[in-house]
Amino acid sequence: MAVSMRDLDPAFTGAGQKAGLEIWRIENFRPAPVPKSSYGKFFMGDSYVILKTTASKSGALRHDIHYWLGKDTSQDEAGTAAIKTVELDAALGGRAVQYREVQGHETAKFLSYFKPCIIPQEGGVASGFKHAEAEEHKTRLFVCKGKHVVHVKEVPFARSSLSHDDIFILDTQSKIFQFNGSNSSIQERAKALEVLQYIKDTYHDGKCEIASIEDGKLMADAESGEFWGLFGGFAPLPRKTATNEDKCFDSYPTKLLCVEKGKAEPVEADSLTRDLLDTNKCYLLDCGLEMFVWMGRNTSLDERRSASGAAEELVHGPDRSKCHIIRVIEGFETVMFRSKFDSWPQTTEVAVSEDGRGKVAALLKRQGVDVKGLLKADPVKEEPQPYIDCTGNLQVWRVNGQEKILLPSSDQSKFYSGDCYIFHYSYPGEDKEEHLIGTWFGKQSVEEERASAISLASKVVESLKFLAAQARIYEGSEPIQFYSIFQSIIVLKGGLSDGYKNYVAEKQVPDETYQEDGVALFRVQGTGPDNMQAIQVDAVASSLNSSYCYILHSGSTVFTWSGGLTNSDDQELVERQLDLIKPNLQSKTQKENVESEQFWDLLGGKSEYPSQKIVRSAESDPRLFSCTFSNGNLKVVEIYNFTQDDLMTEDIFILDCHSDIFVWVGQQVNSKDRMHALTIGEKFIEHDFLMEKLSREASIYIVMEGSEPPFFTRFFSWDSAKSSMHGNSFQRKLAILKNGGTPTLNKPKRRAPVSYGGRSSVPEKSQRSRSMSFSPDRVRVRGRSPAFNALAATFENANARNLSTPPPMVRKLYPKSVTPDSSKLASKSSAIASLTAGFEKPGPARESNIPRSPKMNSGAPKPKPETNNKENSMTSRLETLTIEEDVKEGEAEDEGLPVYPYERLKTTSSDPITDIDVTKREIYLSSEEFRENFGMAKDAFHKLPKWKQNKLKMALQLF
Repeated sequence: MAVSMRDLDPAFTGAGQKAGLEIWRIENFRPAPVPKSSYGKFFMGDSYVILKTTASKSGALRHDIHYWLGKDTSQDEAGTAAIKTVELDAALGGRAVQYREVQGHETAKFLSYFKPCIIPQEGGVASGFKHAEAEEHKTRLFVCKGKHVVHVKEVPFARSSLSHDDIFILDTQSKIFQFNGSNSSIQERAKALEVLQYIKDTYHDGKCEIASIEDGKLMADAESGEFWGLFGGFAPLPRKTATNEDKCFDSYPTKLLCVEKGKAEPVEADSLTRDLLDTNKCYLLDCGLEMFVWMGRNTSLDERRSASGAAEELVHGPDRSKCHIIRVIEGFETVMFRSKFDSWPQTTEVAVSEDGRGKVAALLKRQGVDVKGLLKADPVKEEPQPYIDCTGNLQVWRVNGQEKILLPSSDQSKFYSGDCYIFHYSYPGEDKEEHLIGTWFGKQSVEEERASAISLASKVVESLKFLAAQARIYEGSEPIQFYSIFQSIIVLKGGLSDGYKNYVAEKQVPDETYQEDGVALFRVQGTGPDNMQAIQVDAVASSLNSSYCYILHSGSTVFTWSGGLTNSDDQELVERQLDLIKPNLQSKTQKENVESEQFWDLLGGKSEYPSQKIVRSAESDPRLFSCTFSNGNLKVVEIYNFTQDDLMTEDIFILDCHSDIFVWVGQQVNSKDRMHALTIGEKFIEHDFLMEKLSREASIYIVMEGSEPPFFTRFFSWDSAKSSMHGNSFQRKLAILKNGGTPTLNKPKRRAPVSYGGRSSVPEKSQRSRSMSFSPDRVRVRGRSPAFNALAATFENANARNLSTPPPMVRKLYPKSVTPDSSKLASKSSAIASLTAGFEKPGPARESNIPRSPKMNSGAPKPKPETNNKENSMTSRLETLTIEEDVKEGEAEDEGLPVYPYERLKTTSSDPITDIDVTKREIYLSSEEFRENFGMAKDAFHKLPKWKQNKLKMALQLF
């Protein structure tokens, strides 16, 4: 399409160059800029042009153009707005999507720009702008409709306007009432409260009373009586009568029309296909509620104006008042438009160039306008961040049939492609310990064990009272969080599970399970010591890639190969992984194009191989969807310009980031739907609602309200207090509204994310490490009691941090494991590990493992406390311990027992005291030393967060 200066209205000069909103009002048939202070204020007698510019992650600017028509605007002004929208699109390069918005029937996308609502005012430019706010306050009644965005319409102030199906807001001079119809939903009531807040702030300066009236309460309370008194007293509400607005267009037949010389003629075809659209013509696709105008790339500006006029004529009339006109350009069709066709190719070859946009940019540049926004910007290159504390504790199980086998710490980083794994990662949150339960499916794993892994992982989540986030991860599509948690991963061919072995036997295929003394080739990848992987690939030359480094071994012969496009960082990762795969063996260094014959012989000879790096699915701009799942069918509604307030506790939402899919489950969702959360995520990927070629192996996270991980909340301006509130959506927002806009807290407000050791939730590379298991041999700090130090060691062990170890030898220190390698632990550590494992056993078995004092009386056992009294029992035990310690103060002196210095009573003393009761070391202290040590312990204990105190109380069972 040719562009000339006469096509560019001066008012649009420089428009769309940066992300944000721009608005023009049609005045005397010309667009006039609206001041930013008046954005969201619309007059019923006017027409407006609205431009929304969005910057994508790729650096490109996307444009959506809307023209809004007030109910009292003139036909001439409406026509001018439509034409100016086409001109603005031409000025932006002819790629924008254009929407016609009619007062009272605006699209959800348009309303999302002006949350919570727009309330058009009477008057307009032609009538001298009659400002309603300048007059004395007038009592008004509004009806609110919408679950995600709210359409607000003023209705006559009369009882006959009320109904059981909707929500109404009565705005009086001294008080604002919200009337909730008995048939309205909780979500609609909650959204209407946002409108009430807007009215209070806009028309009352935030200073007036509010009241919520429930339909059917009659005169049960004073506020209900006051509300009905304004209508002359209570009377039954009339039944709602059907109107043209209630007309259903679901069965409206879709029709395709071709526009030629301003006339729309039907296109005869058995089915709608992409081939019907000619790049030299404009078409109308009439779908009832939507009228699409499709404009070919080779059409002129006049032809596009003519097609828009034809669409306006077709929807003119009272029976089509709710119809939206949406104009799209060839090559930039919306998902909604493409979905109307029976077949639409995944990729359509369209000659899309920068010519149009470049010509416009050149014209504006000559006028001295900065035009960088009209051209595609360079993508922002950022190193992906895990957004999770990487100092937590990790347990890993391998799935074997219907069972899970806990792996020792030395094997936690070794995954087989033929197996499935479950991992449980616990890490410090903002005010409590957070949990992530994940499943990892190898490429060669069998379906039976994948299903078993999901079932077993669900039981772990259930044991944590459904407060853990869940992840389903496929080999080759691992997210950054997974790599950061494990830090180092080795993926081996074959498998160890019965499922894989049975598959090999049944299908009579070769068993490729990795053999340490066999020939194996590993591709090494990653970004650093805290994110590195070694992936076993076929041991042939075609598996090489110039962008990677490799490890090749055959028995005791080891080669490292560096591609020509690698750097020193890549080569350092090879050295680190070599110490894990083949420690204590000397390797032979090979560089691309100067390899030895022995190297090629092990790979079966030379062959061609690629040089481009493997491109992983990138994270795209996140999009939020509300989900409804019934009878196996999934329906979704997109939420535009979303915020945390759009997450309703009664619903399930999907956050689509392309490479990762988050399924958010509200606290008020029923248990049946909650159990379908993973299925909902899988269905979303299967249907690919956005037609974005979602991978079937994209990672799926299930996030429970109140336990949102930081890698989910980063997409919002998150307020932890809101997600921790109780009650339904309406009750929560009403509480916030009555509390002056501040959420009422049910638990302490979360602090800034700080992990153990003072690290942030996204620590620097040099600081990322993971806390180790409790070490009973920890050197204790003077000034603390021995008992307190033993307990405190459960939480802090600064001497056992896993900092990145430089080559040539890396000893990976993993977090707590219930079954540590016995060969590497002292007998005392083994005993504690065995005792810890006993906590997962039933009550009687657990009791038999608890050590008893040699002097303990073997009397009748105490009755087991009830489960619901566990917290009280622990508190009581701690208090009892405190009392007993206080009584023991000076006991040695009173009973004539010898008194020893604190340093000689420590278990780590170089000169320990013998022949004493080791279970009561404190009784051999002097009164002064006892007060000094135990007093400090009590003070330190009470300064700890509540959740850490509870954990310490549970640890008391060890003593």
